[in-house]
This record gives sequence, structure tokens and C-alpha cells, in this order.
Amino acid sequence: MDLGTPPVTRAYLIAAVGISLAIQCNLVTPYQLYFTYRATFENLQLWRLVTSFLYWGPPSLDFVFHLFFFMRYSRMLEENSFGGRRGDYVWLLVISSSLLLLLSPLSPTPFLSSPLSFTLVYLWSRLNPSVRLSLFGLFNITAPNLPYALIAFTWMVSPNSGWGNVAGDFMGIVVGHWWYFWTEIWKRERGSGGRNWLETPRIFIQIFDGPDRLAERDAQNEAQALAIENLGLPPDPVPIG
Repeated sequence: MDLGTPPVTRAYLIAAVGISLAIQCNLVTPYQLYFTYRATFENLQLWRLVTSFLYWGPPSLDFVFHLFFFMRYSRMLEENSFGGRRGDYVWLLVISSSLLLLLSPLSPTPFLSSPLSFTLVYLWSRLNPSVRLSLFGLFNITAPNLPYALIAFTWMVSPNSGWGNVAGDFMGIVVGHWWYFWTEIWKRERGSGGRNWLETPRIFIQIFDGPDRLAERDAQNEAQALAIENLGLPPDPVPIG
């Protein structure tokens, strides 16, 4: 395990590996882990809200494919786009997971780890639009085209699976765009007043980043509010999750 992996991504990897080992050792079964409304809320099996995102299925090409991209793009988001803002990144994961749970009736598979992976891939691609990369050493594409190229690749390697094999990936893209719209696009519009409507709750920043980061965020918000009051226009966007 790469000890250089940032803490949130590393914690996820440890939990996912632990779940897979527990299943392989017959300590638990997948049927005890995936999300359903009745089992989760009526039977109070609340762990399913988390474990639905931690199991990637039995070892397969699809397993390796999605887990690799989750770790790669989670790491890049946490280190770069959310660098120094661990609470914001955890809040992103909480909101994305919550939306995927709401959309879970549309998922062809009971587990939501793959859609969450595509949420992160999509978000990274939108936050780094000028990056060019090589896809499997075969094609050169720009970052915004990456999610769709990966869906096309998944479709090609499993053509007999039909829509069900990529439906979860499209769910991830929808959730990723929802987050991107409210945090990056809408707050630049005059009607938003420069406000980030998905601003990270103070308790998350207090727990994961500490009081210094919280004071910094408060100062940024005050500067934004003052600029809007004095000029009547939103200031340049401040990258707060």
C-alpha cells in the first residue's frame, strides 16, 4: 500500500480491502452489505449506507478497472483540487454518496462503488479541462472527454451486457455534474450572490482541518460578502468546496 496516498483516499482503500477480505473469508456476505430501504431503515442496518460504496464485486477486469480509477482520481482530487481542504473533500463524498443512494433504484447493480468512482472521474475532468492525457496508450484526449471515453471502453469490453453495464457510470456522471454546477458554475451567476450553495458545514472543517482552516474560510466568506455589498457584483470565485 502506498503510504503517500492522502488520508481520505487511504482510509477508503483500507475499508474497501477489509470488506473484500471479510467476504472472501466468509465472515460476511454481499447480501448483508448493499443498500435497500427496508433493510437499512426498517431493520436499522444502517451500516449499509456506507458498505454499499465499499464492495467492488469479485475479482474481474471490471473490478480492477473501476477500483484503479477510483484510487487514481480520488488521490488527484484530494491532493490538488482539494489540497489543504480535507473537510471539503469529505463533504463532497458525503453529498455524492447521498445522491447516489437516492438514485440507487436506477442502478443495475446493488452496490454503488462504481458510480461513486465515475463521480470523481467526472469531477476531476471538469476541474482540469486543459489537461491532455493518453488513454491506455492508444488515444490522446482532453480531460473533459475522459468519462465518456471510459464508458465507451467499458461498452466495448462487455458488449453483451447492454445498458446495465454502463448505467451506473452515467449515474456517477449525473451526480458529478450536479456537484460541479452548484459549486463552480452557479456561484458565478449574479443570482447566486457569489454564494456556494453546497458550502461545507463548519463541523466538517473543524474535525478534518482544524480551527485555522475554519478561520480562513470565514475570512473568505466575509470578503465575498463585503465585495458584493460594495460593488453589487460577485467577486472572483474562491475555491471553497
